[in-house]
Amino acid sequence: MATDCLFCQIASGEQPAAIVFADEHSVAFLDHRPLFPGHCLIIPRTHYVTLADLPAARIEDLFGQVRLLGMAVEQALDADGSFVAINNRVSQSVAHLHVHIVPRRRKDGLRGFFWPRTRYSSEAEAEAIRDKVRKAFDSLKSST
Repeated sequence: MATDCLFCQIASGEQPAAIVFADEHSVAFLDHRPLFPGHCLIIPRTHYVTLADLPAARIEDLFGQVRLLGMAVEQALDADGSFVAINNRVSQSVAHLHVHIVPRRRKDGLRGFFWPRTRYSSEAEAEAIRDKVRKAFDSLKSST
């Protein structure tokens, strides 16, 4: 754990976040400045800065969770699809490996890499969306 890393602090419970799921290897939570409601981040609990730093033995675990979370976000928010992305160093606002999973709708206005960030209207809205995604994730995880 990097003590000055915000995502390590979220993973350890030192910093609050709208947690969608957590297991021994990874944590997923709502982005506090989402592109669209339901925009999630998934991080490994261990501090790795980039995808290249992630040990090969951990790739299947992390991306298995990314796959389930992507399906859960789409299902929970009745989205047409999703956008899954990783920044390595450039545009990486927190220097801890994280995968963005963003619900998408046709003609939603997202073009290329122009990301118009927003905020949830309230903590209650964020919690309601987190709960929908969590429920869908749990349902998908139990069926695989």
